[in-house]
Amino acid sequence: MKKHIANIITGSRIVFSLSLLFIPLSSAWFYALYLFCGFSDMIDGAVARRTKSANEFGARLDTVSDFVFLSVALIKFLPHLHIPVWLWIWIGIIALIKLGNVVWGFIRTKKLISSHTVLNKVSGLLLFLLPVTISFVDLTYTLPVVCTVATVAAIHEVYDTYSEKKHDT
Repeated sequence: MKKHIANIITGSRIVFSLSLLFIPLSSAWFYALYLFCGFSDMIDGAVARRTKSANEFGARLDTVSDFVFLSVALIKFLPHLHIPVWLWIWIGIIALIKLGNVVWGFIRTKKLISSHTVLNKVSGLLLFLLPVTISFVDLTYTLPVVCTVATVAAIHEVYDTYSEKKHDT
């Protein structure tokens, strides 16, 4: 059982993420599950390393779980956000840089690589916290901060990718 705990945590993120689709956005239940999903993402890798159960299946499950959580969050939040065009352009540029990194990494290694740098983790945390802050801080103030950190992280990832630094797969 001990060797499956990390994968159970990761798998629960998929279940709880999907359940967010059926809970009203402004409810306490929504934010409780949202925060649980984020917390589970922060701890599953640490649990896998601590229990010496980290494996390729767990890494792939984590990627799928992250994708499901992000997709659900976008489905729930985007219709309620009013993001200026210039910020959409900035977000698009960040996405293109990150996509270029993934493509180049795949061409070079024949694997999908993921760079788990401190900057990527910080930008992920800021992005995760963004929906929690929208009720008291306008996006035109918070989103540029998140985009700045994400831009620096993406550019750092370019350096790592093109200099053939070691990546997590």
